[in-house]
Amino acid sequence: MEMMAEPMLKFFLIFNFFITLAIPLNAQDSTSVVIMDEPQIQYPGKPLIMSLVLPGAGQLYNKSPLWKTAAFVGVEVGSILSWQYFAKKAERLQDDYESYADLNWNIANWVDNWKNPPGNTIEGMEWDNFSALKHISGTHDLTLHLTGTLADEFGQFVSSDILETHTDWVDSASVSVVRNLHYYENIGKYDQFVGGWEDVKSDWFWDEKKLEDSTELVIKTPMKVDYLDQRYVSNQMKSIAKYSITTLLFNHVFSGLEAVLTSQKKARKQQDTNEVETDLSLVYNPINRTGIGGISLTINF
Repeated sequence: MEMMAEPMLKFFLIFNFFITLAIPLNAQDSTSVVIMDEPQIQYPGKPLIMSLVLPGAGQLYNKSPLWKTAAFVGVEVGSILSWQYFAKKAERLQDDYESYADLNWNIANWVDNWKNPPGNTIEGMEWDNFSALKHISGTHDLTLHLTGTLADEFGQFVSSDILETHTDWVDSASVSVVRNLHYYENIGKYDQFVGGWEDVKSDWFWDEKKLEDSTELVIKTPMKVDYLDQRYVSNQMKSIAKYSITTLLFNHVFSGLEAVLTSQKKARKQQDTNEVETDLSLVYNPINRTGIGGISLTINF
């Protein structure tokens, strides 16, 4: 009887009984050799780390069905390609709508339409009926960049609210609007800045926007609507790109969790098994005329 210890998994005993058949032999007793492969040790933490680094690697280590590895790898590749595609598309669309705004909105129009508002009436409403259009200053503002003597007197950057008292600045080469994210959001989002669009004199109109418990009147122009549509599509592409990154991160986490759970399940199955495995076979003896030298009985538990 021989006892062998298997680290971290189980202990088992192997018994070999050799029963020599009552057949005349012309040589020494035959010998039986049982060769057992060393079982591969599975480390529960290793597949977790592997899958966190590269989804699917832990499944491959656990020798799980190949479709699991393929699924996690597929999601990984698909998420990366999706993120690259939609991020680039969003950036391209953003360049387009920013160029559109640069061509069709300016502070000179904004100040001029505040000083000399359109006189047409739209569905019973005039320009002056909207409080947001009565002032340059309001709930939001733009940033102006000053140069030369104006910068020496007022500073390099000032709020657009100052245009109410310095309307002549719109014709000065020393004054320009800072076209940052704040600027591109405000000119499309708030009625306060609708006067800056090129088509506002003849084509402005108002529309009802339903809120949760009230209705708001929104002033628009065809150019403003076109601009908002372009921004909306670009933002949708950005959202999809963000979802792709989220999917990418969750794919790493889910792959790691699945790998470690599978590893633990296999370990528990090996530890809890009480099944006794037996193997009965004949021992080959080339010297014996019948070729049989005995019987080998192996018991594993």
